[in-house]
Amino acid sequence: MIAIGSDPGGVERKNFLVGFLRAKGVQVRNFATQGRKSVDYADFGREVSLRVFQRKAERVLICPSGMGMSIVVNKFPGMRAALVQGREAARVNREHNDPNILVLRGAKSERSSGQQILDIRLATSFAGGRHQRRLDKITQIEHGLGIHIGSKAQN
Repeated sequence: MIAIGSDPGGVERKNFLVGFLRAKGVQVRNFATQGRKSVDYADFGREVSLRVFQRKAERVLICPSGMGMSIVVNKFPGMRAALVQGREAARVNREHNDPNILVLRGAKSERSSGQQILDIRLATSFAGGRHQRRLDKITQIEHGLGIHIGSKAQN
């Protein structure tokens, strides 16, 4: 299941991507605002991040710049958000950084780029090896700061 969230600036792109994913047979849970009324993006970022942290969902977040949602995600121990704006970045981020949550820009982005990024994300595997060693170091940093992950976040 993919959990998807957005604020008003990402609603159009989110609606398009929800339809795209469902047409591919992917189960999607929508944790997003439905209209243009101003809301706090942190509320939607929290809901999606929490589902991923609890291993109840995959992940996609959308906001106008992608930065706000990325900040929310990265507050959760063991979580890694990747703000991806192109096909090559989608592949490299998945192979090297194994982000828990994919963040997309909602503003000024072509619909087809979101489709392509999602397709790459779903089809690409984490490479492991030296990249796992680097992710382990990030976990060591969290532990060194006194942050302990109760349930290991989904990768």
